[in-house]
Amino acid sequence: MRNDSEPSLVIGNVKVETRQDRYYPTRLITNDGTIDVRYYQVMDAQQAIIWVGGVGGDWDTPANGLYPRLCQELMHEGLASLRVRYRHPTVLQDAIFDVRAGMAYLQSVGIEAFALVGHSLGGAVAIQAAASGMARTVVTLATQSYGTESVSDLSSDCSILLVHGTSDESLPALCSQFVYQYAHEPKRLVLFEGARHGLTEVSEEVSQLVSAWIREHMLSHSLLHER
Repeated sequence: MRNDSEPSLVIGNVKVETRQDRYYPTRLITNDGTIDVRYYQVMDAQQAIIWVGGVGGDWDTPANGLYPRLCQELMHEGLASLRVRYRHPTVLQDAIFDVRAGMAYLQSVGIEAFALVGHSLGGAVAIQAAASGMARTVVTLATQSYGTESVSDLSSDCSILLVHGTSDESLPALCSQFVYQYAHEPKRLVLFEGARHGLTEVSEEVSQLVSAWIREHMLSHSLLHER
């Protein structure tokens, strides 16, 4: 659901730098500012995952480097990835704009369907960006509940996985339980006993869970459409 107070999105230019490791540092020049992203390109990919962090900003990632690890792993499945660095990590609507810009950029290079993964504040960002359409699945990790009301607006074929630690010192697991209550099927809630906000205690379990979920809800959907 789009907020009328959000600025209209126009990408005026894109600057792609020399490849580093497995990604291309890229700058999206928009009518509302410049957004830095890291693009894990897969040739001829039609599906991509967008990964976002919380209010810590920068290249925030939970679970001991979950994002760069899965970005590289899922490239082998034909899934491109885009990590987004917020311009203003404490402003929800600006963060949503940044992700929408990332989606628009990926559409311009041939991506037709998305998975969105967000930690903490990023859970609300991912849900609101997904509600605009073209998302096949959303994954939230220790999400906040504020800003997640549009979870009920997700399309009927957009699934959601909610992951939370029961010892989260920043956002209680009740936040994910609240979102789960209003989400439609297909949905799943996984609570890790004793895990805190960063999910570092269960990083391997989270990695396997998120990887398997994305494979199931992105790749199986793609196979159905190829038949």
